[in-house]
Amino acid sequence: MPRLLLLVGIAMMAMQLASLPWFAQIGLSALVLAILLGIMAGHIWQSPPDIFGQKVTRFCQQRCLRFGIILFGLSLSFQQIAAVGWQAVILNICIISMIIIVGLWVGIRWLGLPRDVVILISAGSAICGAAAILATDSTLKAKQQQVTVAVATVVIFGTLAMFSYPFIFPYAGMSDALFGIYIGSTVHEVAQAVAAGQSISPDALNHAVITKLIRVMLLAPFILILGSILTRHNQTAEQGGTTFVIPWFVLGFIAMAAINSLWEVPLLLKQNAALLSQFLLALAMAALGMQTRWCLLREAGTKPILLALVLFMMLIGGGWLLNSWII
Repeated sequence: MPRLLLLVGIAMMAMQLASLPWFAQIGLSALVLAILLGIMAGHIWQSPPDIFGQKVTRFCQQRCLRFGIILFGLSLSFQQIAAVGWQAVILNICIISMIIIVGLWVGIRWLGLPRDVVILISAGSAICGAAAILATDSTLKAKQQQVTVAVATVVIFGTLAMFSYPFIFPYAGMSDALFGIYIGSTVHEVAQAVAAGQSISPDALNHAVITKLIRVMLLAPFILILGSILTRHNQTAEQGGTTFVIPWFVLGFIAMAAINSLWEVPLLLKQNAALLSQFLLALAMAALGMQTRWCLLREAGTKPILLALVLFMMLIGGGWLLNSWII
């Protein structure tokens, strides 16, 4: 019970801090704050949890994460795609594909990093930061240290990107709306896209958020494709015997987005669902942080940071080129 109360307290504190103007201004989301607070709490209370505490931690990391992702689908709709045009969908698909391909090539071939770390960092950079990393890990089943390292890289370079865009804007040769699409298609986290868009103009903010949410929608097909590829790889390695099962939370995510698109969901219900989704995801991040040790992060070395840096530069440069060609 103490472990459950501690995790709930961390998640609630992270949400409260994220709502403060200073944290909102620098784009620190509740998810990022939850893992940071979880790491701090894990180092203060270092005694291993009892059996119930272990079950609570596992439940928060797995079940709460999945339910949080399902509820997040209620924040999305197909009408958002129409607001910026189908070109934004094509743009996001191209950028995600570019980052995943470059990430795998550089991370595995050049840097010699473990496959799981490379996939997690690439997914976090390509789609929606920490949430994408946790969702990808539900299929990948990577080590906790690898997940935390991937989240750390997203926090570092997502924050750097957020502060970089206001300086890039005068030289980008884009209108406010087009630059908003550029922000939404290349910034790591939703909160960071909001902060970067706000620094330009209301029009840039609107287009940045819509484009970013379209990018989040693509998390579902990415998880399905990844799961299918991993299953085929395992079949080859084990000479058959493994079948691909579609993750139930991905179907739930798609169903929620479809419901929000086809029916008029009451605003209060959507607001409460978004709040509960954020709380559940923060709970999952807090549980991950509680089990993380700084010494394990140091052991990961500089190669994960180097990979994230390459992907950050690809998002800035390659993303600008793709925006110029497609939009």
